Parts: sequence; structure tokens; C-alpha cells
Amino acid sequence: MNRNLNRINAIDGIRGFSLFGILLANLLIFQYGLWGKDEIHLFQLSTIDHWFYAFTKIAVEGSFMPIFTFLFGYSMILMRNSLEQKNAKIKWHFFRRSLLLITFGLLHGTFLWDGDILLLYGIMGLFLLFFLNRKAKTILIWAVSLFVIFGVLHFIPLEDDDIIERAQIKTYVERTTDIYSSGTYSEIKEHRNNGEDPFDKLEESKLAFILLLSPIVIAPMFLFGMYAAKRELFFHPKREKKLYLILGMVCGVLGLSMKIYGFTFHHEGIELTGGPILSFGYIFMLAMMYSSLAKSRLLRAFENVGKLSLTNYILQSVICTTIFYGYGYGLFGKIGVFLGTVLGIVIFCIQITFSSLYTERFRYGPLEKVMRFGTYLSFRKASNHDERKVA
Repeated sequence: MNRNLNRINAIDGIRGFSLFGILLANLLIFQYGLWGKDEIHLFQLSTIDHWFYAFTKIAVEGSFMPIFTFLFGYSMILMRNSLEQKNAKIKWHFFRRSLLLITFGLLHGTFLWDGDILLLYGIMGLFLLFFLNRKAKTILIWAVSLFVIFGVLHFIPLEDDDIIERAQIKTYVERTTDIYSSGTYSEIKEHRNNGEDPFDKLEESKLAFILLLSPIVIAPMFLFGMYAAKRELFFHPKREKKLYLILGMVCGVLGLSMKIYGFTFHHEGIELTGGPILSFGYIFMLAMMYSSLAKSRLLRAFENVGKLSLTNYILQSVICTTIFYGYGYGLFGKIGVFLGTVLGIVIFCIQITFSSLYTERFRYGPLEKVMRFGTYLSFRKASNHDERKVA
């Protein structure tokens, strides 16, 4: 029983930790837009802003979302094993779960924010059904093969003009800044859903290539997560402490070195490939902390946030769009990366407080309850952790 609880705590903690990094990375999008975050020269930044921008691009962006992706694959295997023990219809449960994620993603992306990932996760959930009953070795072969392809594709030289003209991006970023900073909700929603995104001017063949490439880019981390669960990684924290340390150090140093080099010398291929490698460094270093500091207050704080991951993810969008968009405080592109990072820390501390208080009374978050009902078609009660009503 203790082994199982340690495993669950570690996964929740790593998930909560990833949400902190996701918030810091997404703050670049909340402040500057999907296209503007990579065209930061179009905005007036101080020296300290440039330093924090570099930190975010190197240590955060592209290295925390893969953690969340890894855990998605990991949790699929845990859920599959649980359903199998109950003799439930496994694939139907996952099918309903994926449809719910797709629905949440469409609503989130259409009415709130254009940086949504839930839609993609829902689609990938359907694709990953093919791997649910595969052997660990088979999953690993697929994961490594796709990751190698992913790395090679990033080194194929492409001229910027062959994809999207810089002038188009500049015009779009300036238009987005104007609308997002001072527009009404309906104006921002119209621009997000129907504005002339630079991708809209791509040739159909190039757009199709990018869409086909997307699953190859993100699939490896899902599969690595499934493989880890199949091999029962993180089931024995104390026994695996040395493994965590070695993998954490190797992946951390290698991934960070690649991202520093890629960012410094503008080599996008090396930078993008280093992102997932660094994420493994974060995963295993945090797992190592669980091998000896499982009762740490910091880890418990991450766990509480991780238990309400879907609710907290959507809350981050609600809070940040209210702060930065015109229908709220209209701070889009105005406070800088440094203050944006400070704001992210404050928001996450608020989420820690909220999550800690909430999980004292309830086991599942509001949106997690909706997901469970839609997946299992019933409100399933926990056997030894019943929900308590708020006084």
C-alpha cells in the first residue's frame, strides 16, 4: 500500500511542478502572443527583461510541457491497469476521455485562449489507444524511433522565406498587440478565431506537412511515459534513487547544454531537441527528491496543484487573460518579462494555497469531476478518502 501511495504522490508532485513551468512559459504567450513571443525584438524590453527572456527560453520553454506529456502517457497505463482489474471496457473509457479533452480544448481555444493544448492531447489520446496493450519493449522502440526522426527533422535546413515571410509575422504581431491590449472580448475572440494568422497564407502542401509532422514531434514523450509506467518506474523511489540521480544529471546537463547552445547561436534544431532531454532531467531530479524527501512541504505543495491539474491549467488561462487582455486590465506587452515572471510566481503561490485548501475537503477538482463522470459515466466515490462537504 505504501509503495502505491508513494508512486501516486510522486506523479502528482511532478505534474504540479510541470504546471509551474508551463505557466512561466505560457506567460510569454499571454504577454506577447503566439507569434510575438519569438519576435521579442518588436517589443521594448529592459536589460533585465532580456536576461529573464533568455532564462525562460533556455530553462523553461519546451522543457515543461514535455513533462506534462510524459505524465499523460504514464497515467494512461495506470488507468488501463485499473480498468483491467475491474473488467471494464478499457478502450471505451479512453475514447470517452479523449472526446472530453477534445471538447474542453475546443471550448478553451475558441472562447478563452489560443495556446490550448487539450485539443491536441485529446486527439493524441485516440492515437495512443494503439499502444495500450503493446509490450514495453515495443513502445520503447517506437518512442526512440520517433524521437530520432523528430531530431533529424529539426536539422533539415529551411529558409524563413520558404515558410512564412518575416513581414507577414511583423504585421500580424503588431495587429495582435493592438487588439489584445485594448480590444473588447468579442474583438479579441474574432481576431483569435478568424484573424489572418500567418499560417493562413501558407501553401496547402506546406500546411499539410506541418500538420502531419505535429504527431511525430510530440508522440515520443507520450510513449516514453507509457513505457515508464509499463516498467513500473517510480514505483520504488528509494530503491531507484541512484538511477534517478544518474539519469537526472546526464539528461539535465546534456539538455541544458543543447538549449544554451541553440539559443545562443540561433540553432533551432539543437534547441528544440534539447528541450525534451532537459525535461527528463527535471523529471528524474524531482523523482530523486521523492526518494528521500517525500514529506517535504514543497513537494506536498506541488502534489496538491498536480491533483487539480486540469482545473489549475484552465484557471491560469482565466487569470492571465484577465490581466493581459483588453477586456481585463489590458497589460498585453506592457509589463516586461521580469515582472511577468514575478507575476507567474505569485499566481502559482495562489494556486498552491487554493489547491491545498481545496484538497483538504475534496479529492477531485471541479473539472476533474466532470472528466471522471464523462469517462466512467458515474460519480465514483473513493473507498478510503471520501469527500467532505465544505463547512
